[in-house]
Amino acid sequence: MQTEFVLAQTSQNWSHVAATRQNSDRDLIDSIAAGDRLAMRTLYARHNVQVYRFALRLVRDEAKAEDIVSEVFFDVWRQAANFEGRSQVSTWILAITRFKALSMLRQRRDEELENCVAEAIADEADDPEEAALKKDNGALLRMCLNQLSPEHREIVDLVYYHEKSVEEAAEIVGVPKNTVKTRMFYARKRIAELYLQAGGQRTYQ
Repeated sequence: MQTEFVLAQTSQNWSHVAATRQNSDRDLIDSIAAGDRLAMRTLYARHNVQVYRFALRLVRDEAKAEDIVSEVFFDVWRQAANFEGRSQVSTWILAITRFKALSMLRQRRDEELENCVAEAIADEADDPEEAALKKDNGALLRMCLNQLSPEHREIVDLVYYHEKSVEEAAEIVGVPKNTVKTRMFYARKRIAELYLQAGGQRTYQ
């Protein structure tokens, strides 16, 4: 009888896990608001990589990005009941991530950011292997992206890497849609200039 009970409980748990995995993000938020830890783990599994990558592009420090991930999902756990559903859950989570990242950046000295940019610029003293790596298109584009201002870099990141619409990016950043469009225009222009200066092919648009 005890074995049958354990098997029945195990079956129920697996059924709950399967059902939770199929729930929409909004369903998970509602469950989290009710204290469902399994729903919290499921939401974390779905979005933690996205949150980490977005945070990393803003703070450019792996350890700090990991700290932000923890803080973001702790806030999601605490604030789930306040989610009003006026945007996608992923948009809401990235907005929290941005706030955390910018708060952390304000605590860093300007020299640290300048050093990060300087390290990304090709140097004549690079050895042949490192020079060849920097000639790779992907490496060049990443280098160019890192040299954008934080305002332009986060817009490019949201639109191209996280595939957010202009409207969603505007909501996350907290600026008008036209501002997002303007920043995208100048960001793309600046990336093109940096790319060519770094030795990229003129086929880049």
